[in-house]
Amino acid sequence: MNETPLRAGETPMRARALVDLAALRANVRTLKARAPRSQLMAVVKANAYGHGAVQCARAAREAGAEWVGTATPDEALALRAAGDTGRLMCWLWTPGGPWREAVEADVDVSVSGVWALAELCEAVRAAGRPARIQLKIDTGLGRNGCQPDDWPELIAAAREAEDAGLVKVTGIWSHFACADEPGHPSIQAQLGVFRDAVAYAERQGVEPEVRHIANSPATLTIPEAHFDLVRTGIAMYGVSPSPEVGTPQDFGLKPVMTLSAYLASVKRVPGGHGVSYGHHYVTPGPTTLALVPVGYADGIPRAGSGTGPVLVGGKWRTVAGRVAMDQFVIDLGGDDTARVGDEAVLFGPGDRGEPTAEDWARATGTIAYEVVTRISNRVPRVYVGENVDGYVDGYTE
Repeated sequence: MNETPLRAGETPMRARALVDLAALRANVRTLKARAPRSQLMAVVKANAYGHGAVQCARAAREAGAEWVGTATPDEALALRAAGDTGRLMCWLWTPGGPWREAVEADVDVSVSGVWALAELCEAVRAAGRPARIQLKIDTGLGRNGCQPDDWPELIAAAREAEDAGLVKVTGIWSHFACADEPGHPSIQAQLGVFRDAVAYAERQGVEPEVRHIANSPATLTIPEAHFDLVRTGIAMYGVSPSPEVGTPQDFGLKPVMTLSAYLASVKRVPGGHGVSYGHHYVTPGPTTLALVPVGYADGIPRAGSGTGPVLVGGKWRTVAGRVAMDQFVIDLGGDDTARVGDEAVLFGPGDRGEPTAEDWARATGTIAYEVVTRISNRVPRVYVGENVDGYVDGYTE
């Protein structure tokens, strides 16, 4: 029988990702309590790590998130189009890309180099209104951000643009490389570079509203990194950013997504029967095979072939043979009670005995961030725990 009955009026589905917005709001409140003197940015990049950006941003604001953050401009502009009017920051910019639209939408734009500031200022002149910018310093991650040797040039250019009325510097920020490894020497080294960069900028007359470097693991384990704002991504969705340090439950968090599919075939087969491409699995004796109608086009890792865990009929099963594009098989052994339409739970919070995203990460040699984020748009998102009164601070209805 089904593990999770369909809600009244809900159409049966091939698969679904159930997203618990009440759990997300509770996670945001827990994270805010970890950094009580700081504002919180809810990071909803990559469609909110696969959970649904508009719905999750809305729920996070309901729970008190003062900011929302995205990686790409398109993500930020989509939130504005959906009615988000609160503070919104976007940080992954490439040449030519849509500066004027972001200025007109009141998006805080991250600037890591003089080239970006120059392009932005051109867009400001065209828009006829100033931009809000946040300056990023590369404190040691080695990705985006201004190198410390180039920081004085960027600060000088930003101050010149500020004096000309083109921009307002609202923040200075950076990103950790190893915050998920408490005690790693790079953490204190990066904090030192960050403090020096902020102090230099302030001596030159920059007055940022917020200074921030803390991501999810730093929010949970490095209080001295909280500054004015913490940016919480994966932890907001109830996935531990540091599984070696603690489970979601250890941090007071609950996983938000439950991924299920509904069996498309259940049949008896003889021993010696090959299963899926390449026959990497052959039945050891007479058994029952069940077909789970999701595959790597839905975001199920092909690396889960022969290893991925699934809960069916109250028991853990393992993917039998290769994960294909649209489906995979599980061997039910001597269990003849399964029926077509029964639920197969790939991952969830674990409170019903089902695997978690972390279990899939271990089984496939990756991290739980990737497991939840890669679930494709072929899988419908079904939202529960929505705010029934419909009011959201930071949104217009």
